[in-house]
Amino acid sequence: MSSDNKKVKVAAPATVANLVCGFDILGLCLHDPYDIMEVELLNEKKVIVKSADGYPLPEDPALNTAGAPLLEMLKEVEDNIGFSVLIHKRIKPGSGVGSSAASAAGAVVAANHLLGNRFTKHQLVQFAMFGEKVASGVKHADNVTPCIFGGVTLIRSIFPLDIVPLSSPPLYVTVVHPQIEVRTADARAILKQQVLLKDAIKQWGNIAGLVAGFLKNDYDLIGRSLEDYLVEPVRSILIPGFDDLKKACKAAGALGGGISGSGPSIFMLSKEQQTALEVEQVMKDCYTQLGVDFHTYVTTINTEGVKILEG
Repeated sequence: MSSDNKKVKVAAPATVANLVCGFDILGLCLHDPYDIMEVELLNEKKVIVKSADGYPLPEDPALNTAGAPLLEMLKEVEDNIGFSVLIHKRIKPGSGVGSSAASAAGAVVAANHLLGNRFTKHQLVQFAMFGEKVASGVKHADNVTPCIFGGVTLIRSIFPLDIVPLSSPPLYVTVVHPQIEVRTADARAILKQQVLLKDAIKQWGNIAGLVAGFLKNDYDLIGRSLEDYLVEPVRSILIPGFDDLKKACKAAGALGGGISGSGPSIFMLSKEQQTALEVEQVMKDCYTQLGVDFHTYVTTINTEGVKILEG
């Protein structure tokens, strides 16, 4: 296979994992923010990953969230080819909106495009999970799956991988990213390894309710189900102002929400755009009063996932 002019440019979007009650099993894809990635086919079996922004990246591709998935992909390819990746990073690492997943998913979707789409989306998720393992030490799929499939996704099982794409009603997503870093590995380390049965039962009810709410276009059920009894109470201590912010956003009309991934970003779902904009103002006011720098986004669910821009 020749690498003459074999280039592709993709937009790799942010994602919200867990969706409050669905730790490691639920996620949704956002329209904003997103990374831009340029991938080029090489004539030798190697992977090169470079930053377009001067952001320091591990030189060893096996230690890079975009490089590790491509190395796994090349193990399944007999051709004497490789990939060069240039990343324009717009999703800040450690933000909680799937920065590592965007790199991993964007890389494998772009590479698969250059290979004539020889791998399925399920296979691409399996490759991309190696990037998440680099980032957090654990293979999880709740960010890379919606990034590749688009929309809202349920990962019923990791081993074997069982992905269930979910339909959903139109929703606006408001995200605030306080400018503090919460490393996924650290946020996982503080979690309890044992939970009370009564809390687990509440959690199961909310997960089932949230999935049913998406499928039935039932906004009220979605809102009632966005409660977490296991993970959020522990992780919220890492995020300043979390409890007050959540109450204020719901008072402003948000259906509900919580920590995006491992944080520190917080997301809220709203039925109407005007509500989502009012929720954004609540978030701005909260972090201005706390004296914490922040970024906000008001966006919608991206049903496409990683998008081919050129090539």
